[in-house]
Amino acid sequence: MPSAFLFDLDGTLVDSRADLATGVNLTRVDLGLPPLDPAQVAGFVGDGVRKLLTRSLPECPGRLEEALELNRGHYGRHLLDATRLYPGAGAALEAVRAKGFRLAVVTNKPREFTLPILEGLGILDLFTAVVAGGDCPSLKPDPEPLLLALERCACGPEGSWIAGDHHTDLEAGRRAGLKRCLCRYGFGTPGAEAWDLAVADPGELASFASAL
Repeated sequence: MPSAFLFDLDGTLVDSRADLATGVNLTRVDLGLPPLDPAQVAGFVGDGVRKLLTRSLPECPGRLEEALELNRGHYGRHLLDATRLYPGAGAALEAVRAKGFRLAVVTNKPREFTLPILEGLGILDLFTAVVAGGDCPSLKPDPEPLLLALERCACGPEGSWIAGDHHTDLEAGRRAGLKRCLCRYGFGTPGAEAWDLAVADPGELASFASAL
């Protein structure tokens, strides 16, 4: 059975910190709150949009549903203002694919945002599967999204990898039986999870793939 290489999106393939902060801060302004430092917002990313907004709006916990709708509009209008591929990420994808892996994106970001970003950055066609937030009942760190990606790629966990910058990626990979690559250059945190490979930039991942 062929193997797959699954990639997280934010903090792994793309640097989306500025646009995520824009969406959050425009939402805060609508709710009568001052903006947050973008670096603080980046630290809230990785567990889905509901948790992002819960962490970003501690002053008004009873207005989460309103905030979700506001953020949906704001972020949707600013998806690609500043979001870019990390330098070397495109080459890393090509190097991994050249080794026979089937590529997939597995992200907690909703599909309505994920697909336009992948398409706008010109990499959507590289992926056999895209599993986004809402495609299955659970988000990472539950292994279900990873297992769904493997199913859509017609691959098994043996010999397959997950690359991500956040402990949710590493935990989901462990629970799904995948090897795990920690992307240290992202804005997530590994927590107490172990990994099989750690890279400081996408170029290191390309070199690793080329040596397989």
